Amino acid sequence: MECIVLAGGLGTRLQGVIGATPKCMATVAGQPFLFHLFQYLESQNCHRVILSLGYKHEIVENWLIATDWEFEIEIVIETEPLGTGGGISLAMKKAKSENVFVLNGDTMFRVDLKTMLDFHKNKNAAASLALKQLNNFERYGVVKIDKNECVQSFEEKTFTEEGLINGGIYILNRDTFLSKQFPEKYSFEKEYLEQYVVEQKFYGFIADTYFIDIGVPEDYNQAQKDFA
Repeated sequence: MECIVLAGGLGTRLQGVIGATPKCMATVAGQPFLFHLFQYLESQNCHRVILSLGYKHEIVENWLIATDWEFEIEIVIETEPLGTGGGISLAMKKAKSENVFVLNGDTMFRVDLKTMLDFHKNKNAAASLALKQLNNFERYGVVKIDKNECVQSFEEKTFTEEGLINGGIYILNRDTFLSKQFPEKYSFEKEYLEQYVVEQKFYGFIADTYFIDIGVPEDYNQAQKDFA
């Protein structure tokens, strides 16, 4: 099991709380958020992590020197912001597996990754997205799927009483993804997911498990309580 972790974000909306610290290193219950994410990946028997870094990457690298993990870690560094897509493309070139997980370094979604990988393979999917059912939200867009879990569309952010959101965990078929032509800087969501959804090769894996995105102060504060 091979995972790309996107951890190069600036954390603009959190800067009033965490200062100039990279978002993935924001302290949650006494440890960097990345610590909790890595613990989760160990519990899921991940064997290799490609860590995509950018903003103040030295802070993350110094922390890694002082820690020990069961999986192999390879680092790729964006010398300038490449967008979510550019960061994934850069890291994917280092991938060794046919199907590669992609996770956000500021989100915890406790999906059973082995079950999700089996789902992805059974669907012969180009991409599988972990989806979470939420009620009464406006921070996230909605993902529409059909009765066979095939993704039909991505809806813009608006107040929604009930719907499935993109939980920020993906499985990508490496060769299919790398066969697409993208600019160096691009949005994974806009220029891959939304553009190629018409090919009917994206599938939604629904998981009713713990989910939090620490990207805004309210949820960052909530994470302090949850992880304590």
